[in-house]
Amino acid sequence: MIQFTDVTKSYTEGNTALNGVSLQIEDGEFVFLVGPSGSGKSTIMKIITGELKPTSGQVHVNGFNLEHIRKRDIPHMRRTLGVVFQDFRLIPKMTVYDNVAYAMRVIGAREAEIRERVPYVLDLVGLTGKERRHPNEMSGGEQQRLAIARALVNNPSTIIADEPTGNLDPARSFELMSLLEEINKLGTTVLVVTHEQELVKHFDKRVIAIDEGVVISDGMDGYYRYENE
Repeated sequence: MIQFTDVTKSYTEGNTALNGVSLQIEDGEFVFLVGPSGSGKSTIMKIITGELKPTSGQVHVNGFNLEHIRKRDIPHMRRTLGVVFQDFRLIPKMTVYDNVAYAMRVIGAREAEIRERVPYVLDLVGLTGKERRHPNEMSGGEQQRLAIARALVNNPSTIIADEPTGNLDPARSFELMSLLEEINKLGTTVLVVTHEQELVKHFDKRVIAIDEGVVISDGMDGYYRYENE
């Protein structure tokens, strides 16, 4: 579960990114977080991943209280999360297989576990048979699938996708969201940060809308139209 209670975040230059944000995402939910540029979406994501600390308020992520979390426990908290970045952040010199396996090796997984888990996850995202390719030999959609495989390989309870369709054409975007929907049906919580209105409109999910650091709507409408879009 992800829970924010009256969270504020102010930066040293005086800008207030979040102003009293309260929200709760239950285990197994699929949620869109939407809002215009500068609304506070990225700040929420960075607080969830432990990259930023709130100025005030309480944050709980998958059993961890981030207000009092010890520095040595942050890596354990992050292992409950799989993050998919807009720019993929793949390792160019590594093959598809090794990009995914690397995520397991850095947490000390045994090679036997890696040999069993990596093919399973690559099959789940539709990349079976492409294990020996390098990222620069793949399409944008395939690279995004690889990024999702890497996020999934350590079996996180939550996937956070930051603008996952920003570099894809509409057909690939819908395909990718359908993949995230299938992953959600397997029990993984999915939080998608996006500004793509048509995707939000098409997939009938809970939508949390934020603007100027304040949650302005939260519900199962499946669609939110920004005033300034």
